Amino acid sequence: MERYAIGVDIGGTNTDIGIVTSTGECLSRSRIPTQQFSIIDDYVDALSNGIKVLVEQYQPCEVSGVGIGAPNAHFYTGTIDNAPNLPFKGKIFLKKMLEERLSMPVVVTNDANAAAYGELVFGGGRGMSDFIMLTLGTGVGSGIVSGGKVVYGHDGFAGELGHVITFPGGRLCTCGRHGCLEEYASARGIIKNLWELAAQGNYSSPLLEMDKSAVDCIMISNAAAQGDSLAKAVVERTGFVLGLALANAVAVTSPEAIFLMGGPARLHGLLPEIRKSFENHLLTSYKGKVEVRFSELDANNAAIVGAAAMVLAEECK
Repeated sequence: MERYAIGVDIGGTNTDIGIVTSTGECLSRSRIPTQQFSIIDDYVDALSNGIKVLVEQYQPCEVSGVGIGAPNAHFYTGTIDNAPNLPFKGKIFLKKMLEERLSMPVVVTNDANAAAYGELVFGGGRGMSDFIMLTLGTGVGSGIVSGGKVVYGHDGFAGELGHVITFPGGRLCTCGRHGCLEEYASARGIIKNLWELAAQGNYSSPLLEMDKSAVDCIMISNAAAQGDSLAKAVVERTGFVLGLALANAVAVTSPEAIFLMGGPARLHGLLPEIRKSFENHLLTSYKGKVEVRFSELDANNAAIVGAAAMVLAEECK
């Protein structure tokens, strides 16, 4: 009988749940609104019920367990620790609470590490022992695979490339420090790049005629595709910063490849700019050895499949 796993992606707005096969196919999925719950017990009840419904739909299949990707999640303790974008605060003992309700194994990690698991088991990282996954979205997340395993460090919080300081004394980050990569390469960071460049240069762009609150990365990407000089400058700056940060990361981990995931990563023209900056800043001994490319996971199900991969990878050991 084929083994399946449940993958859960906990976001600040919604929580997505899916049942995934051992080949990485997401057979079915459902969603609950995260923001609807201010009491953690109510949220965990709703989550466990959603999981049970999916499991019952595919009986008599054997479900190996539940993998969860979440912000500020701790692999070793199975907790979510003070996630700023979730409605329930403090330390949430999610693994313990779900295992009590479901009577099946639960694995918890942060969302970027879950994406790295997905790439390792089902994506472009298959057959690789060393690579980096970089996720660009509301923030910048990363998962580092070394020796075929996701790196957690002694306390479970290793691999935070989004909070490597790229510009000392730069923009104030949500973490409280200044100049983190996240402030220059996340969706909000890219928009900040736009307005900063607009203030510094003499640009004529339709983007400048829009309400600032309405401009998003899709608009910038479309404008860059149409040759808009300001949008192209934004892409160049973002690519420069990302290439620099990734070149520094290579000096620490010596990966075979770097995978990019998330909407902002698809900004028109961004990948060539990242590659150019990356090669320019790379230590000579690494040049020509590390490929920067897009994730091979299906973007629609990547977070769910990645979370489920944690369980399925354990089954393969």
